[in-house]
Amino acid sequence: MRAQLVRTAVLEIYEEVRREGARADQALQRVLRREKQLRSVERRAVSDAVYGLLRLQGRVDHLLQRALATRGAALAKLATPTQHLLRYAAYLIAGERQSPESAVGLAGPEVAPWQWTLELVAQPERLGGGPGDALDALAAETSLPRWLAKLWSEQLGADETRALAGALNQRAPLTVRANLLKNTRDELLATLRAEGSRVEPTKLSPWGVTFTGRTNVFALRAFKAGLFEVQDEGSQLIAMACAARPGHVVVDACAGAGGKTLALASEMDNKGRLVACDRDGRRLDELRPRARRNGVHNWEARAVPESSDARVADLAAQADVVLVDAPCSGLGALRRNPDARWRLDQGEVDSFPPRQKEILERYARLVKPSGRLVYATCSINRRENEEVRAAFLEKHPEFEPVPALPASVGLGEASELQLLPHRHGTDGFFISALRRGLRLESAVR
Repeated sequence: MRAQLVRTAVLEIYEEVRREGARADQALQRVLRREKQLRSVERRAVSDAVYGLLRLQGRVDHLLQRALATRGAALAKLATPTQHLLRYAAYLIAGERQSPESAVGLAGPEVAPWQWTLELVAQPERLGGGPGDALDALAAETSLPRWLAKLWSEQLGADETRALAGALNQRAPLTVRANLLKNTRDELLATLRAEGSRVEPTKLSPWGVTFTGRTNVFALRAFKAGLFEVQDEGSQLIAMACAARPGHVVVDACAGAGGKTLALASEMDNKGRLVACDRDGRRLDELRPRARRNGVHNWEARAVPESSDARVADLAAQADVVLVDAPCSGLGALRRNPDARWRLDQGEVDSFPPRQKEILERYARLVKPSGRLVYATCSINRRENEEVRAAFLEKHPEFEPVPALPASVGLGEASELQLLPHRHGTDGFFISALRRGLRLESAVR
């Protein structure tokens, strides 16, 4: 592997993310598309290093600052290129278990004068005690921004925060959902194994398959034939919570690019009416080729502005199922989007609940008597999850909690559930299910 090419690409991408606010996935895609000379193993190395460094950035900075301070130096006072080279080298030690000597070789000769710093990074016990403030210490240990370490330690406790962060600081599994319109999960497993993929069934979702080896799934014949869609296991469980059935009228209120829409169509066996809504019509356009590949034809797209209900007025009290997978902070998906933890702040996270309450309120009107309302987010934050649900129920006694998932999943029959990466192996989704009662039927006509 050509270390210089890998290093140059990693540092360019990291600079775009750190200094220019670019999204990591977009910066990575842009650079790798341009650098055609990179071999496949080098592309993987670049991707792993960029995401790994972003996950461990807090811990790496903390270790470097303490190491440099032993000789009166400070990370912030170094030239920016030197800072990034040191971060890359320190990540190779802390994240990839390289020796200081190996890290210097991979990071380049510019780092050689700082090998003493990297030797301390490799042996943090030589640095003495850590931060005196317990919250600062937790943030450094878990590689979380201080505000997020505070939020989760208050809501989950310090030990649970450590376990959660440990999972979020690992690479996420590659999970797909069998398209039941074209094959069963067992058939998909057999097809993928015949193509040479290492796969195993997921533990919770009866539709899921996890790749245990590195695979470009989009190049597989099975993908091009529409036999599966890439979808986290937790996201699959949200679709399962909807209990959509053939002949139902189903509304996916915040469909985005349509991953859950496709899962709902599969559950409906392409029968019934499936309405995919989103405020951004361009995202719904991304669903069209996916639907064609999947053989889904019982759906329609509606771009619905947040300022008006006119585009869904005809569906009032008509839907058997409404799914509100609301816009959220995305705190449950930080292992897939590690740069988000450094881009978000408490103020932005706190901006979501009012919007979530409004969206839930608007789309709940579409649920018919005895119909099902599922509220979900990809966040681990009670203010976006349990508190939004509780506020809705307080205003709407005509809705009652019902089990979110079937007992066969093995997660109990509670009406709300917080999935956690370190406990369930999924992204951090919140799922809640409600049913509209019959006693206020006349009020919704």
